[in-house]
Amino acid sequence: MSRAKVAIVGSGNIGTDLMIKVLRLSEVLEMGAMVGIDPDSDGLKRARRLGVATTADGVPGLLAMPEFNDIAVVFDATSASAHRVNAGLLAPHGKVLVDLTPAALGPFVVPTVNLDEHRHRDNVNMVTCGGQATIPIVAAVSAVTPVCYAEIVASIASKSAGPGTRANIDEFTETTSRALEVVGNAHRAKAIIVLNPAEPPLIMRDTVHCLIGDADLDAVRDRILAMVDAVAGYVPGYRLKQDIQFRAVGPADAAHDLVDPSGPRPCWQVSVYLEVEGAAHYLPAYAGNLDIMTSAALRVGEVLATSRKEALA
Repeated sequence: MSRAKVAIVGSGNIGTDLMIKVLRLSEVLEMGAMVGIDPDSDGLKRARRLGVATTADGVPGLLAMPEFNDIAVVFDATSASAHRVNAGLLAPHGKVLVDLTPAALGPFVVPTVNLDEHRHRDNVNMVTCGGQATIPIVAAVSAVTPVCYAEIVASIASKSAGPGTRANIDEFTETTSRALEVVGNAHRAKAIIVLNPAEPPLIMRDTVHCLIGDADLDAVRDRILAMVDAVAGYVPGYRLKQDIQFRAVGPADAAHDLVDPSGPRPCWQVSVYLEVEGAAHYLPAYAGNLDIMTSAALRVGEVLATSRKEALA
């Protein structure tokens, strides 16, 4: 079966890493075009060296390229504000959009949680790096028992946070929090991001806390471990940093104040500590925050492209 051609909009770190993954790893997708706005960006220069068609005129330039008609999937690795404009320009052309920004115009998609139910959508959102790392854990817990409250902290190296990430901090926390509820199925949720300036740069770390009621803790642990293995299937550097922890929460615990009184009473705090090491296809291994986004997006793009091809067959 012939591969589906894709375009990547955004020639920064995320877009360039995704391009390398498409070229090296995918048996379903092939590069059709690399799109940027700076002709001297490393991403566009690298694409030209690799024989990929390029434009430095953004999405309008993509629409004018002869390669555009053959494009099946467009990955947007720009910014939340830019994606809103790009989506409007691309909407009349019937392309599948995979949004790697926090714009969230389409439904949130996390491959191990809800990809199958959205495999026929035309515009899907990859949430955030913190969301891709932590939502699977919250979803795993909620599959066993209701999650009254979920709180996640994503700590990434400052050097792996480019201008797009820094400009979207507010969108990161809002989008991740909402996705923890919508996709992770937490009753309430909060997301925090920390840009760590340590030298040498530290690998991405994610902490997940879930408040739950009386539950089978062995079943919760088993479900989390299975989910970690599932995510590691497409993000090899995704792993537990230490054992899963359970802490009893008593009636006088301040954690009770975080839960809607109408919801189930919390009895346990489940804490999961994760590390995400990048595959270093383009960026250093410490940039796991970028690697998990591009790895997840690649998996989503492959499934959506396959579904579109099957529907047209």
